[in-house]
Amino acid sequence: MVAAATAARELGAWEPGGVGPQREAQRALKHALLAFLDARPDDACDRSCVPGHLTASALLLDATGEHTLLTLHPRVGRWIQLGGHCEPGDGSLRAAALREATEESGIDGLEIDRHPLHVDVHPVVCSLGVPTRHLDVRYLVRAPAGAEPRISDESLDLRWWPVDALPDDSDTVATMITAARAGGYR
Repeated sequence: MVAAATAARELGAWEPGGVGPQREAQRALKHALLAFLDARPDDACDRSCVPGHLTASALLLDATGEHTLLTLHPRVGRWIQLGGHCEPGDGSLRAAALREATEESGIDGLEIDRHPLHVDVHPVVCSLGVPTRHLDVRYLVRAPAGAEPRISDESLDLRWWPVDALPDDSDTVATMITAARAGGYR
């Protein structure tokens, strides 16, 4: 399982990109997640932590950077980025994001950036069956040329979406694409 100290080092080494209010909002959220990790050193990355827990997800782009792979999530009922809970074998948030992206996309040979791309906190009823919060640390991941996704049992559907023509209810994905562009992903 991802240790809180490891997650804190990953977040501490990250400097949010962009400018203006969005950058400042990401900095504030980064520090809120660091405070949460400090307050819950034993379970901050474990789904059993009812007040909330860190999760890891991936903005998965194709080799050209023109499309992103989204999953139609069965519980959420919307097209969202790939990702999920930290598992016992995950040594870091980065490793968890890469594992989730690989499992959910069925694509081998994914490449993940060294530092997070974006952070988000959102309310959710996850596998615990009770309201909680996901403190989601998001990474930019790239697929190799010609990658063909395979639907896993964690998804109703997978689809490549043009980064400039996302589904209507995917504003969180659009925010990640904006962050990736601010970092010069193309």
